[in-house]
Amino acid sequence: MSAISKRVSRLSDGRELIYYDDAGSTLPADRPADTRPLESRPPVPELRLDPLTGEWISIAAARQDRTFLPPAELDPLAPAAPGRPTEIPGDYDVAVFENRFPSFGPDLAGPDTPIPNIGLGRSRPGFGRCEVISFGPGSTGSLASLGAPRMRTVIEALADRTAALSALPGIEQVFPFENRGEAIGVTLHHPHGQVYGYPYVTPRTSALLRSIAAYGPGLMADILRHERTSPRLLLAGEHFTAFVPFAARWPVEFHLLPHRHVPDLAATTAAERDELAISYRRLLAAIDLLYDTPTPYIAAWHQAPVRHGRDAVRLMLQVTSPRRAEARLKFLAGSESAMGAFIGDIPPERAAARLREALAAVPADGTVSSP
Repeated sequence: MSAISKRVSRLSDGRELIYYDDAGSTLPADRPADTRPLESRPPVPELRLDPLTGEWISIAAARQDRTFLPPAELDPLAPAAPGRPTEIPGDYDVAVFENRFPSFGPDLAGPDTPIPNIGLGRSRPGFGRCEVISFGPGSTGSLASLGAPRMRTVIEALADRTAALSALPGIEQVFPFENRGEAIGVTLHHPHGQVYGYPYVTPRTSALLRSIAAYGPGLMADILRHERTSPRLLLAGEHFTAFVPFAARWPVEFHLLPHRHVPDLAATTAAERDELAISYRRLLAAIDLLYDTPTPYIAAWHQAPVRHGRDAVRLMLQVTSPRRAEARLKFLAGSESAMGAFIGDIPPERAAARLREALAAVPADGTVSSP
């Protein structure tokens, strides 16, 4: 991982904690131990099969107890201090740890774990892995306001966690993502993301696999070729291109595709990660310039399943926001929520033109001040 250092430890309840230190970091190699008297970990959630769709629903009741928008002095992602224990006992640059209130896990599937077919009352244990990635020790700021070395560390950590979770038994797909803003439903203001290791292939990726089967294995390469010459093009680098998709669902939406076929972040090169650290920051900074206040968003790294489709499903970042005006949000009402039939509020070409204007105001190296 170049000069970025990785240090693995454990929290007092047995959860894994990994420190990723920036290149040139002055932090010490040894970090304090977690001495909190934590309760035992929650039971594995139950996965229930919806016979109408064939989709798995995780019933994770322990998540009701998770921390909800605490005041700054109780920030669980700040480095621990005397009299103020947190989830991260030492100072850090980037830290990843197993979620205390997971949607899947903490146990992993055995080699012969059965998967029920469609039927009524079908269920199975919700094996898997859920991790939190804190982008830095500061309780304010954003991913877009990180310095270049720190953003590079975040990209490296996401790639490393993709590889690590993909190697765990029973994991079928790895999903890094960030929820940003109360309008999206965040429970912590501290800049952070998450990484899920699902015990199944998600519905969205299953739909993509069906589209690839109908179109052909070159679908994602052809989308890239089509959008690079479209009026929705936002940013074209050496390794990645960003664009507003032809059939955008959301008022603010952009996709980022690599120029060569890579199934996930773990398969990217150092040069590709270097470019991501700049282009990703620039794009996030641009959506914050659309209005006078920071824009809520979901940043979703779509990756190929662990065991199949890896020659056809290409890594893709999709960033979406429900913000359709300064003080208006797009809500998923009847058509979208009940039928999955989206109605677009803003023509994608117009949305792309606004994003290009905002991008023009972002420095080429992506450096911005904290919103």
